[in-house]
Amino acid sequence: MASAAEQLASNLNFSTFAKAEDLKKRLWFTLGALLVYRLGTYIPLPGLNPEAFAQAFRGQSGGILGLFNMFAGGAVERMAIFALGIMPYISASIIVQLMTSVVPSLEQLKKEGEQGRKIINQYTRYGTVLLGALQAYGIAVGLESGAGLVNDPGWFFRISTVISLLGGTMFLMWLGEQITSRGIGNGISLIIYAGIVAAMPSALAGTLELGRTGALSIGVILMVIVMAVGVVALIVFVERAQRRLLIQYPKRQVGNRMFQGDTSHLPLKLNTSGVIPAIFASSLLLLPATLAGFSNTAELPAWATAVIAALGHGQPLYMLFYGGMIAFFAFFYTAIVFNPKDTADNLKKHGGFIPGIRPGERTAEYIDYVLTRITVTGAIYLVFVCILPEILIAQTGVPFYLGGTSLLIVVSVTLDTVAQIQGHLIAQQYEGLIKKSKLRGGKRGR
Repeated sequence: MASAAEQLASNLNFSTFAKAEDLKKRLWFTLGALLVYRLGTYIPLPGLNPEAFAQAFRGQSGGILGLFNMFAGGAVERMAIFALGIMPYISASIIVQLMTSVVPSLEQLKKEGEQGRKIINQYTRYGTVLLGALQAYGIAVGLESGAGLVNDPGWFFRISTVISLLGGTMFLMWLGEQITSRGIGNGISLIIYAGIVAAMPSALAGTLELGRTGALSIGVILMVIVMAVGVVALIVFVERAQRRLLIQYPKRQVGNRMFQGDTSHLPLKLNTSGVIPAIFASSLLLLPATLAGFSNTAELPAWATAVIAALGHGQPLYMLFYGGMIAFFAFFYTAIVFNPKDTADNLKKHGGFIPGIRPGERTAEYIDYVLTRITVTGAIYLVFVCILPEILIAQTGVPFYLGGTSLLIVVSVTLDTVAQIQGHLIAQQYEGLIKKSKLRGGKRGR
């Protein structure tokens, strides 16, 4: 039997959406913020030779810089002020979250609730500034080493490039936070999502053009399309999958009345970490490539050239590191967002228990055991979704935007945003029902 919330959601219609004024304001704010982001990806860096840079980028777009360009929403191929994208912020978040598990003072801040979270977020911003400045300086030096890419090389160009790129990253970080608080969905994920979606039509058109010119066979194109549809179906199925633990509440007496015990479920998502592991793994792989992307490989040491070649997109070492990082962050992020001990303590506090399991420490151990097993399945799913399409695309030359990582981000962020919109609509409908009941109660009282 459907729950009350599911019955209420089934009655949602366009009239309900039309009455949700707060939701419409949030949607318009989100769309406006993403439009500002897209406009920023077309503002070029000062002092750059656009024609020479475009030619240099085309020669390396098939490698890891093409993947970087995907996450930056096409800003890298135009070397816009948003070329660094939001990746320095994501890298800083990874470092700070790793340190909260190692440094006792940061671990204590994490337990202090909202106030501690604000301090940790501030540390993340400081880390973003540091990483963004280093990456921007590396890009400036790399651009100067390229033949004819910069009109007037020197310290003025380096400083202006660092200020422009770092300013763009900090603005995107602020914009993402504003979307999260005043819009719909997770702002950082939506910024990455907008960049990928904006380039998907051109990527699909480019793939069809390769088929028209004979560079790709019709069979390969059909195989890629079928693979993309299958990956989307798999993502939707797994992202909605749950392992529900039965929770029993005992009988309780309130005054002279005895209330019957109730049952509920503790839902554990099959993929608790969501799209975060793929983003984290990609950002870490892109971090060293930023420094070497446009540098003159002839001047680099032999070992550095070998490492850069081995970490190229589609290479075995790249796939190995990518898959390993995704599996690691699937477990790491799940451990951060879900604490079995706190869940067991909350159940014990409210009198709930899992049938056959003693409340308290035994319950925490059982929840951790179940969570670990389903996280293994979730990690295998993430690695499969991200790696298999990347291997096929590396072999066929199809654009990155049709790969597993991009599809995972697009589908996951879409599901999350739609769920939040539905939550706002349900809340709006509940508020309308409460107002009607109050009005009816007032009329009866007269």
